[in-house]
Amino acid sequence: MKKTISGAEEAIRDIKDGAVIMLGGFGLCGIPENCIAALARKGIKDLTCISNNAGVDDFGLGLLLKTRQIRKMISSYVGENEEFERQLLSGELEVDLVPQGTLATRIQMAGMGIPAFYTPAGFGTEIAIGKEVREFSGKPYLMELALTADFSIVKAWKGDHFGNLVFQKTTRNFSTSMAKAGHITIAEVEHLVEPGEINPEEVHVPGIYVHRIFQGVDYEKRIEKRTVRLNS
Repeated sequence: MKKTISGAEEAIRDIKDGAVIMLGGFGLCGIPENCIAALARKGIKDLTCISNNAGVDDFGLGLLLKTRQIRKMISSYVGENEEFERQLLSGELEVDLVPQGTLATRIQMAGMGIPAFYTPAGFGTEIAIGKEVREFSGKPYLMELALTADFSIVKAWKGDHFGNLVFQKTTRNFSTSMAKAGHITIAEVEHLVEPGEINPEEVHVPGIYVHRIFQGVDYEKRIEKRTVRLNS
């Protein structure tokens, strides 16, 4: 039952060119820094990455964009990355922009085994092109498909050798749903503890969803925008 591995290189050992990967985090909060760096070092290419955003130019998924390892991004917010913008406008990068709530729900539904759902978000916009529309109580809804991935990679605050995960504050964001939506789930943690050291009532993701877990190192935990005072 122990799922502990040595580190990020072993965690991503079987991720190949063309893989579909979910990466947890919101902005730069709670992103799997070690695994992203390992993917960059390994040079895996033609990736489809499902993530709330695309990092910044020199950190997070921005590292993989810089080295042209990402073929397609499925995201909801990408406004902090100039290289992302450049590749999008030049046609080098395929992008599927999804309303944030829809993105979160598509991932959640995959973890629950529900293949599709209906939402009013995006009706009447370009997002609705080619999608089935049904009316409920006189209101139009779009059918959205669940999102799954070959690999889900998340970062947790604490985990045990069985894969039980605890997230801290807003680092839970997309990660708890992503951990349940991938065929193989990889978790890097700040604190790796023995089974029994985590109160069962505190577990956010049960170990049954996690296939590999390792103790992360050298986390930078960058902040996208630091504001210390308001301009007068």
